[in-house]
Amino acid sequence: MAANTNREFKVFVRLVLLQPGAQSVSVAGDFNGWNPEQTKLERSEGGMWTATIPLKPGRYQYMFVIDGKQWIADPLADEASGDGFGSENAVLDVSI
Repeated sequence: MAANTNREFKVFVRLVLLQPGAQSVSVAGDFNGWNPEQTKLERSEGGMWTATIPLKPGRYQYMFVIDGKQWIADPLADEASGDGFGSENAVLDVSI
């Protein structure tokens, strides 16, 4: 039996945002087709919102979506990139 060399390795990435006044927080990025409904964060004590998502190694751009309408870049991101619309996306480099 031949070994499977087509394995897709994924890294679990934890995203965190402090947003105590929010009713909902999600993340939209090129890893989910910029769909603000697909990846919801969970609220914990003190207004901290978190999500752990599996990502293939690569470079991703994303933004948090507050209450379904306010898009903000991750203030904890190490890097940002212009989105072509006058704002900046957070940039995440994922490696194994």
